[in-house]
Amino acid sequence: MGKKSLKKKAGVKKAATVSNELIIVLAGEAGQGIQSIETILVGVIKNDGFNVFATKEYMSRVRGGVNTTEIRVSSEPVRSHTDRIDLLIPLNDESIGHLEKRINPFTAIIGDSTQVHHDKLINIPFQRIASEFGNPIYANTVAVGTICGILKVFEDRLYTDIKAKFISKGEDVASKNVDAAKSGYAIGRELLKNGIVKCDIKKDTSIKSDILLNGSEAVALGALAGGCDSVFAYPMTPGTGVFTALAGYSNKMGLVVEQVEDEIGVMNMALGSWYAGGRALVSTSGGGFALMTEAVSLAGAIESPAVIHLAQRPGPATGLPTRTEQADLNMAMHAGHGFFPRIILSPGDVKEAFYLSQKAFNLADKFQVPVFILTDQYFTDSYYNIPKLKTDGLVVERHIVETGAAYKRYALTKDGISPRGIPGFGSGTVCVDSDEHDEEGRITEDLDGVRKVMADKRMKKHLQVKKAVLKPVLLGPKKYKNLIVSWGSNYNTIIEAIKITGKKDTAFIHFPQVYPLPKETAGYLKKAKNLILVENNQTGQLGDLIKLETGIDIKNRVLKYNGMPFSVEEIVKAIG
Repeated sequence: MGKKSLKKKAGVKKAATVSNELIIVLAGEAGQGIQSIETILVGVIKNDGFNVFATKEYMSRVRGGVNTTEIRVSSEPVRSHTDRIDLLIPLNDESIGHLEKRINPFTAIIGDSTQVHHDKLINIPFQRIASEFGNPIYANTVAVGTICGILKVFEDRLYTDIKAKFISKGEDVASKNVDAAKSGYAIGRELLKNGIVKCDIKKDTSIKSDILLNGSEAVALGALAGGCDSVFAYPMTPGTGVFTALAGYSNKMGLVVEQVEDEIGVMNMALGSWYAGGRALVSTSGGGFALMTEAVSLAGAIESPAVIHLAQRPGPATGLPTRTEQADLNMAMHAGHGFFPRIILSPGDVKEAFYLSQKAFNLADKFQVPVFILTDQYFTDSYYNIPKLKTDGLVVERHIVETGAAYKRYALTKDGISPRGIPGFGSGTVCVDSDEHDEEGRITEDLDGVRKVMADKRMKKHLQVKKAVLKPVLLGPKKYKNLIVSWGSNYNTIIEAIKITGKKDTAFIHFPQVYPLPKETAGYLKKAKNLILVENNQTGQLGDLIKLETGIDIKNRVLKYNGMPFSVEEIVKAIG
């Protein structure tokens, strides 16, 4: 690769000076190995002492379309998606058109001119270089090396990780990939030398002990910390990530993992596990959860614990199966016929996802209700480095009693929560029935007596659930003029946007639990002069719930529903 080919071209802007961050986007069609590049890069970059955030967008195709990976590398923690691109590596022409709105005058576009055409393109013949090592497929590894050269990653670390990644394919393949990475690394250093890309991000050696975690892994680990001993699912994007993550721990943790024939069977199996004393998790998405609603209603009738991870994506029907949206709050609140209590949690970041998922099992067990963990595609597929999670003090709370001869599964109690027994633990009979039933669990049609009493019993339990609601989290000044109201995966994006604006009179209220709505909600909202609702759905489902519960109508609604998450820039613009 000659130095001449890396000189600045006419019409190419001077590279923007990047002292604390570099935002890299890799793009290509499905099958071109974009995700493989991401997996290698993020690990190498973090282990070299850089803060890193990665997220992806992908089309629902086996091949074709445009898949992209955004990698933010910074001297400070970074945890949200931006529109800005500093360095773009497209693997085909379609990628340029797909990302056109995000390309700015200072974006460096590096690619192979035989595959990509753009007047700002800095030509690096990835294909030819890769072929010199025996296979054009090594082009991805050349690209990895190029990025690491720009970041001045410690070379030995890069080559060690590359070899470890490919050694399962044989020594020859691993060695050639290392050679391809070395070639790319030299190119990256040359790009820096010629001023085509400027990057001088400071490393932080203290983060080398951090862990890289995405939303799916955080929910899975939290479930394990909550005593989860079985997981049931029918594969459905983006809920599958939690299922596969738990499957990876199955042998080590003695976890029962079952891919069931359909989502109806999934939910019924989970209820069977809880009935027998297990602690089961189901993981699904909107279309799959729709099939579970009858069994969710069964959980309400038999007062069974259940933990349901619902990873949201755009609907209706199949909608955009690989995209993101926060549009299933209403479905989670109202799924199942008849009234029965439930809890809906929605983590804002991976740390909170771990602790809320752990807590979900204790809440389900204590109140004998379905507990939902609402995430979305953007949340489950995004990951970044955080300090190691602290597990001291986490307790698996079990609320199972040993039964006696006089045991009644639905015994009437002051708080509506009956002692929960399981078959084989004690001498009593644990009778459950999906029909309305008496205290012993026997079917009844005593309308004015038993039916009303049992309905009131479930309402008492709902009131107990409301007393235990997790409080909303206020971030920012206690005395505020403007208050941003949101939930779920918008968390980090809003925090960064407020920081960028520098507004000292703006705060953000985040809801780790969205249902039942915390009683403190109205108090926080009434203190603000201006309310701004931010939701990744078309109608503002949390805003509607707040209006229903408090009478406060948040008229300024910033809503996005095109299948993409909010960017930091969009929130900055929204809050002015």
